[in-house]
Amino acid sequence: MAVEKDRRSFLGFALGGFTAVGGVAALGAMKGSWDPLPSVKAAGFTTVDLSGAEENVLNVEKWRGKPIFILKKSADMKANDRDIVIGDARYHVSIGLCTHLGCIPAYFPKDQQFVCACHGGMFDASGEVLKAPPPKPLVIPPFKLDGTKLVLGEEGEEYKKMKTAGLV
Repeated sequence: MAVEKDRRSFLGFALGGFTAVGGVAALGAMKGSWDPLPSVKAAGFTTVDLSGAEENVLNVEKWRGKPIFILKKSADMKANDRDIVIGDARYHVSIGLCTHLGCIPAYFPKDQQFVCACHGGMFDASGEVLKAPPPKPLVIPPFKLDGTKLVLGEEGEEYKKMKTAGLV
């Protein structure tokens, strides 16, 4: 009878131990599925060096799966409060999606305009609406300036000033 009791206790402890190990493994797997992927973490911030940008040439970067338009404005382009100023240079920076239905507008350097092929919406070189149907200007992503580098995804002082002024 003592052997049977010891055997039953052993089986109970073994079953409890396997259950505990399985529970810990399941919790570990659940936590792993909740954490963001490494590619998502890496996409959180994007740094772009603007020192090599050419005037009136659109540069397109990728941030969080969205196209980012960066345009170094020439002296003949109208200044705008939405411009990002670094030294003597002015830049237009926006998420490259039309605010009407999310199409990607094309930039025409000769006309200094963004034109959306979906429904004919037009934006100037500062992202302001020139021709409807877009309901609002191109969206400026959160950014921070670090010398001549633009850090996308982080709200710096310049972005906060634009936000306070209602420009973003």
